[in-house]
Amino acid sequence: MTDLYSSLIKPSLFTLPAEIAHELGIDALRIGLGTRSARKIAERRFGFRSAETLKRFGLNFANPLGVAAGFDKNGVVVDQLAALGFGFVEVGTVTFRPQKGNEKPRMFRLPDDQALINRLGFNNHGAGAAAEKLRRIDRNCIVGVNIGKNRDVPNEEAAENYLAAFDIVHPVADYIAVNVSSPNTPKLRELQNAGNLDELLRVLQARNRELSPKPLLVKIAPDLQTAAIEEIVGLCLDHAVDGMIATNTTISRTGLKTPAASLGAGGVSGKPLAKMSNDVIAAVYRASRGKIPIIGVGGIFDGADAFEKVAAGASLLQAYTGFVYSGPRFAQNVNRELAAIIRERGFRSFDGAVGSSA
Repeated sequence: MTDLYSSLIKPSLFTLPAEIAHELGIDALRIGLGTRSARKIAERRFGFRSAETLKRFGLNFANPLGVAAGFDKNGVVVDQLAALGFGFVEVGTVTFRPQKGNEKPRMFRLPDDQALINRLGFNNHGAGAAAEKLRRIDRNCIVGVNIGKNRDVPNEEAAENYLAAFDIVHPVADYIAVNVSSPNTPKLRELQNAGNLDELLRVLQARNRELSPKPLLVKIAPDLQTAAIEEIVGLCLDHAVDGMIATNTTISRTGLKTPAASLGAGGVSGKPLAKMSNDVIAAVYRASRGKIPIIGVGGIFDGADAFEKVAAGASLLQAYTGFVYSGPRFAQNVNRELAAIIRERGFRSFDGAVGSSA
């Protein structure tokens, strides 16, 4: 299947505009693995279960590699992605109200850089639609829901808007991730500033305590300075945030082979993000003294990439761009290679490797 993907499916998809190819891929997963029997066959071929149980923020993960937010924005192929060997899926980003996102075209491939660039702008069917989809599925993996702010809501009213989305997805999410780091919603990244983030986390955690508490995570940008990272970590510790996701896409164009002038606005994901992400993971790990579980995302294409993030301090991983470039055996290959590297390096467990280079 991987050879077929590389030789036929990928070249055909890559002739199409990136967003159209993505939508076709989602449809292919939804239909092709739409039945329980088809997913069982896929699981036997592509699945992977870690030798040890990975317990993170009170949840048990079958393996450390998940699908990053942005791939399945509306929660339509969660079980299908689990059947391809992913240990968890993060749905979203969803907003309280549906929104169309930015003008098209807004998603592009950078094959010379093994990267994508997007300026999608939280296009989604709304928190309610995603929650309804998640109520209906078999739930064969851990499901996170990533929430963001509607574009037309000023930052002064952001907490109410996030809270409205939080209330809707809370019953169907295993964990909830707060996205304050997308570069594609104007001024959203200002919510990473101490005062804004303090208020947002206070409001969300207060509501979380009123309900049956779910793990709350914060997703941060790769373009932050060390002092800002340390400040955010301090706030996460103060508000008993359960985890951090490092990182979102980058606005940097440094080192790209693709001419920057041809790209326009948007966030870069894939290989160019790898080192930036690893540096932020290590900074979070050091600032929290390993007390905050980190989901490391950005530039994972193989087991070696994954191990670098684990060694930097990540105790879970996510991917998107590597999956797009590599095909259906991606999760299984990365998980197997990572497990082999951990053994070869002499670590007695996965957790023993976490933060080993930080």
